[in-house]
Amino acid sequence: MSEDHPSVLRVQSALSDAGLNVTITHLSETARSAQDAANALGIEVGQVASSIVFKLPDGSPLLVITSGRHRVNTELVATNLGVTKLHRADADYVKSVSGFSIGGVSPLAWIQPATVLIDISLNDYSILWAAAGHPHAVYPTTYEELVRVTGARPMIVEE
Repeated sequence: MSEDHPSVLRVQSALSDAGLNVTITHLSETARSAQDAANALGIEVGQVASSIVFKLPDGSPLLVITSGRHRVNTELVATNLGVTKLHRADADYVKSVSGFSIGGVSPLAWIQPATVLIDISLNDYSILWAAAGHPHAVYPTTYEELVRVTGARPMIVEE
């Protein structure tokens, strides 16, 4: 199961290093999508802090932590970042920069530095749930904690 998965252990270690006493929740159902996670946890889909990875024009990674109720408006985000466009990231790229497989990408404990943005609408919820390195592992957090531990820049990421 996901409890002993190296990626989950890496996330647990990063949470502890950030001074957070958080218990990772291991789901019997997959949390590969925001809706899957919301269904498994019995929460609103907007409370799911989805980690969406893009490639910037210079090839470096961009992590957008967005509410599960939104799709990232790539043109809006590119304009706000002052770049021509955001490039889609395939599974190999995501794994190479984050160390996580798609469906379990955590917003922290990445193996390579990334530009990190956070959807300001996540601040609408007192408790958020984020992936913990595996499609069956999630953890509770808050908007303020995510900003602090990831260094994310708050931004409107959808229209």
